[in-house]
Amino acid sequence: MSDPAEKERSGKNDNNGVMMKVATFIVDRRNLFFLLFVIAIIFCVIASNWVKVENDLSAYLSADSQTRQGIDLMNEQFVTYGSAKIMVTNITYDEAEDLAEKIEKRDDVAMLVFDSSKEHFNNFSALFDITFSYPENDDRALRSLEDVKEFLSGYDIYVSTSMGDSAAEIINKEMNTVSVLVAVVVLSVLIFTSQTYAEVPVLLLTFGASALLASGTNFLLGKISFVSDSVTIVLQLALSIDYAVIFCNRYKEEHQTLPTREADIVALSKAIPEISSSSLTTVGGLIAMMFMQYGIGPDMAICLIKAIFFSLLSVFTLMPGLIMVFGRLMDRTKHKSFIPQIPFVGKFAYLTRFIVPPVFVALVVVACIFANKCPYVYGYSTIETPIKNDVQIADEMIEESFGKENFAALVIPAGDYATERRLALELESMKEVDHVQGLSNTEAIGGYMLTDKLTARQFSELLGLDYEVAELAYMAYAVNDENYAKVINGLSAYSVPLIDMLMFVYDEVEEGYVTLEPDLYDTLKTAHDQMKLALDQLQGEDYSRMLVYMKLPQEGEETFAFLDTMKDTAKKYYPEGRVLVAGESTSQYDLKKTFDTDNIVVSVVSILAVLAVLLFTFLSAGMPVLLIIVIQGAIWMNFSFPYLEGNNLFFMSYLIVSSIQMGANIDYAIVISGRYLELKDKMSKKQAIIDTMNFAFPTIITSGTMMALAGIAIGMMTSDAAICSIGQCLGRGTIISIFLVMFVLPQLLLFGEKVIDMTSFKVSVPIKLNRNFGVMRVDGFVQGQFNGTIVGELHAVVTGEMSALVRSGNVIKLDEKEETQSAGETEEDEKKDVEPEPVEMTDVSDMLPDKKSTKIPLPDKKPAKDPAAGKEEG
Repeated sequence: MSDPAEKERSGKNDNNGVMMKVATFIVDRRNLFFLLFVIAIIFCVIASNWVKVENDLSAYLSADSQTRQGIDLMNEQFVTYGSAKIMVTNITYDEAEDLAEKIEKRDDVAMLVFDSSKEHFNNFSALFDITFSYPENDDRALRSLEDVKEFLSGYDIYVSTSMGDSAAEIINKEMNTVSVLVAVVVLSVLIFTSQTYAEVPVLLLTFGASALLASGTNFLLGKISFVSDSVTIVLQLALSIDYAVIFCNRYKEEHQTLPTREADIVALSKAIPEISSSSLTTVGGLIAMMFMQYGIGPDMAICLIKAIFFSLLSVFTLMPGLIMVFGRLMDRTKHKSFIPQIPFVGKFAYLTRFIVPPVFVALVVVACIFANKCPYVYGYSTIETPIKNDVQIADEMIEESFGKENFAALVIPAGDYATERRLALELESMKEVDHVQGLSNTEAIGGYMLTDKLTARQFSELLGLDYEVAELAYMAYAVNDENYAKVINGLSAYSVPLIDMLMFVYDEVEEGYVTLEPDLYDTLKTAHDQMKLALDQLQGEDYSRMLVYMKLPQEGEETFAFLDTMKDTAKKYYPEGRVLVAGESTSQYDLKKTFDTDNIVVSVVSILAVLAVLLFTFLSAGMPVLLIIVIQGAIWMNFSFPYLEGNNLFFMSYLIVSSIQMGANIDYAIVISGRYLELKDKMSKKQAIIDTMNFAFPTIITSGTMMALAGIAIGMMTSDAAICSIGQCLGRGTIISIFLVMFVLPQLLLFGEKVIDMTSFKVSVPIKLNRNFGVMRVDGFVQGQFNGTIVGELHAVVTGEMSALVRSGNVIKLDEKEETQSAGETEEDEKKDVEPEPVEMTDVSDMLPDKKSTKIPLPDKKPAKDPAAGKEEG
């Protein structure tokens, strides 16, 4: 039966052997990998044009949310025509009226609203509400808008429209600028932290390849959000540049004693498991985002996890070949390290090890309270960004002169104009409502509403038709409606909604059943076009839509409460029907509902995912908890700032940044903790923490600086509120995390060392007793019996029977030839050993079976005066 310890060592050797074989294959077949990467990069450059981007945040609401259901139903039932608000400044009313008439006569303009009221003319500024003849997703509507803007090019104008992707185009331009700036920052940091200049192009080429692969494969996801499309490449750089730096440092370490090829192979074999383990915490934090109900979370998580995968792939398969190519140049361009040693940080940590921990705990408690009071918002209306784009400036100018509209679409069952009319009247009577627009309360011609019922005589008088013609039209309508009783009993009292009758008569005229005078036909056609426009937008096959204009802001508790009131009011009139409310306010209300759940889910899942990785990394329950407290404290401190500054924060920033901060920033804490645990048993605690901080500082400052500056650049140079707030929080959070792991974590490690050791569950090496007889060579620390009891460091050839615990080293069975040779070597060694070193006695009674106090000799570094002091005892 094989021994368990032997199996463990054999397994490690097998794993090392496999890694060496893999590393050797990658390094020696580097040209093959170069070719594969070139092909893949060319494909991804082409495929990047296939990526579809979703610019509407409401598209990522859950399918069962009211807004999502409402939007889907409206897209199915109604036609939304392209529209725009155009403000012309520095103009008189007469000039504005003349411009309005000319624009309205255009064939591509279906309707233009302009009058002398303050809603359309104020302070020598005119506001034209234009509805085009084409749906808003029709390219012709955009061309029509461009033509109108060209017509008004001689005036100062501001345009606000939901058509097109102008905002997305602006964001792309901004992010291109940010990417260039971040690239310069990364280049500067890499040069500053490098030990050889030639390693910089190796790192940049590796990252550039991974970035192209990640962005070029986004088309496989079908459609990604504009947020993911904008920030993924920058966040990929900040999250994964560590992997390339770790491998590069490992190579330089091995290259001190090995040639380029061998150093590359050995470094890669060691770096693959090391970097893979490091990436698990980052992936664990991102996985938490996949549990969000709000679809932006899973969208960004998938994009970033895919980006990290390609970063690992590039580091493991491309970078080794690049090192072989740049190896000689790296040797020739070595320079002195620009990163200073920081022994003062370790000394400060040791001096304050009993002061900082309680202060930190108190700050964490306060930060938790403040973070829970963070003023989250769910729309852009109350968020200020450092810069503003042309679209935002236009919206603000229009709002400043004419106020801001806030409306919601109320979708109700179709077919009952009277009930719809009563509902509209009740809504308009509420103090929160400015006015309601629907078919039942929209004026048509002659003072009649679109849905008012008219008799044949009233209809003839309205249009100037002969009564007999009108009566024939009503008779045909009744037959078409299969209402034969009206035909038999007489049509004098038969009334039909005006909009239905006009549409019917127009169809009859177009089909040639009715002939009208040209003037009358023009009147009918104008009325038909206007009514069709209203019908397309306000009435579908199964549902009707009315627009409720509110006197409330886009978001807030009062607004959200009124949305519930509006829906409850509609349900009174349609108790069995489906009633939905959709709009900006409802979208933000739904986001608030999802945030309440997503907030808890993301926090819990990210902590559990990272905790699981840390448990297997440190084999201790205390260490993972300590590290998570540090990073969670950094997160709470980060999101205390908006509360203290009184600034609103877009809710999505917390969900995304907290996941990234927990998954990525904790790597800094892992570097320090792992190094300290390795050194604390080899030297004094003070020296161990000093050496730990000196060792960890280059890694932390390299990765942390990149992530912090990338976040700050995004936050300061983008006009989109969602992207801006993500960048600001990421940059600020990374700086806080760096500060805590540098100036708080060391004290916590020193202060909580006993707790960490007590909660360790490392598996001890199984006891192995070697039983041999004959001549054998023993090397290692041995406890057992050699015709007696021996405890100590043993390097000797032993003849006899052995029954001992081999704690380190090995036991080799020798044949007679080797015995004679070894014995001869031992005799020669003894002859040379004329001045042995002195020894000191150390108590190891707990290591002996009989528990008696025993002394064993340990060598001292000072030369011995007594030659007999070095003799071994058995």
